[in-house]
Amino acid sequence: MVAQLNVPKTQRDWQPIIRAFEQAVGKDQVVRRKEELLVYECDGLASYRQRPPVVVLPRTTEQVAAVIRVCHQFEVPFVPRGAGTGLSGGALPVEDAVLIVTATMRQILAIDYDNQRVVVQPGVINNWVTEAVSGAGFYYAPDPSSQTVCSVGGNVAENSGGVHCLKYGVTTNHILGVKLVLPDGEIVDVGGAVAEQPGYDLVGLIVGSEGTLGIVTEITLRILKAPETINVLLADFTSVEAAGATVSDVIGAGIIPAGMEMMDNFSLNAVEDVVKTDCYPRDAEAILLIEIDGLPAEVEASRDRITAICQQNGARHVTVAADSQDRLRLWKGRKAAFAAMGKLSPDYYVQDGVIPRTQLPYVLREIEALGEKHGYRVANVFHAGDGNLHPLILFNNHIPGQLEAVEELGGDILKLCVKVGGSISGEHGIGADKRCYMPDMFSPADLETMLWVRASWNPKGLANPTKIFPTPRTCGEAARSPLSPSLENVERF
Repeated sequence: MVAQLNVPKTQRDWQPIIRAFEQAVGKDQVVRRKEELLVYECDGLASYRQRPPVVVLPRTTEQVAAVIRVCHQFEVPFVPRGAGTGLSGGALPVEDAVLIVTATMRQILAIDYDNQRVVVQPGVINNWVTEAVSGAGFYYAPDPSSQTVCSVGGNVAENSGGVHCLKYGVTTNHILGVKLVLPDGEIVDVGGAVAEQPGYDLVGLIVGSEGTLGIVTEITLRILKAPETINVLLADFTSVEAAGATVSDVIGAGIIPAGMEMMDNFSLNAVEDVVKTDCYPRDAEAILLIEIDGLPAEVEASRDRITAICQQNGARHVTVAADSQDRLRLWKGRKAAFAAMGKLSPDYYVQDGVIPRTQLPYVLREIEALGEKHGYRVANVFHAGDGNLHPLILFNNHIPGQLEAVEELGGDILKLCVKVGGSISGEHGIGADKRCYMPDMFSPADLETMLWVRASWNPKGLANPTKIFPTPRTCGEAARSPLSPSLENVERF
């Protein structure tokens, strides 16, 4: 069973619209055949599918603007899409909407080492940036687990994070400026070549807006000098609580690792079965991967202090990797954790909540209890340092009713995160998947203000409609909420 979007059907004559697209970008950049459109019917949230009526593949800013002007002229909604690796349905097609795919915009336009910045098109793959500048001793810090396949444009849309976001921040902390095509086709430059420009933080507004304010076509990134020394510590524990307490104690000691990741017994064994690193102890209830970087003396002092904290909390072993190959070996399993779940189950449903670090032991116990209550196995692998959880719920989408059941379990986990003072998203965005839980986190006034902001940029509502915010059309829960009338009024803009 595959879920379909609940949006109204319309009768539209696509022939003149498609001809206008072909005039704007060329026939070879317009996808119309049904079998080819199947490629684009979902993003990384593969349980939800909607075949788009047409896909357009622009290669330049001017072509993106020309395509959007056609949409504006015919009042056709459009959904931006990059590499399609998103996990919240942000790039999920909407019925009667054009899919504008930036995957062919793959040029690195400029590299400025003196000022530590790079200008790229949105289709550039995340890891390509580091590959392009590593020879000069630089790197690009945001590193999602999908960094070898996800695009920078998609990272901007969802404000993606990664292993190193604890110390270095998420995507928004590394974006200096963007070139943006507005929903009426106007091209504007937002931000610039330096950080902290005067005026409103419009770059911060655009990053994470999931294509609801327009389509980004050029991005100025901040790159960093590679650290002199890097160590990775692997500590294994006989209880999840001890590992969680270690996370809080390390941060409480004033140490900010580059990354601090946790995997429970279920997830580490799945990884060992598939990746076969032979470095994760299978009998551990939890492991921590802690990366520290900086000057040699700083790394040495932090390494010794972290080792002592791990041992004080009952760590059985603390392994240190300083050589680059040994470090990659320790990280290999963590990076492959999501893919490894495919060996255990035909489908998995991943969530992306955030909690205070001090609540880790309690929340992990509650997630285990929720999994038992609903009758599904939940693997926990997450960015422990900043409390960004990624519970993976294993299920079989071919069995009727299981998708709805795991959606309910995932919703209970998100509500738990909000209950303890956290958030419903850390780096995957809201998209189509979590929009119904926005009222659990934000007040009616908060949501209405956000919608007014979106309406000021996107007055016709053509840019990525139905995403982020609950409406009576897309969310039954929202339809029963007292919030709905005000949301519906703003959505008419």
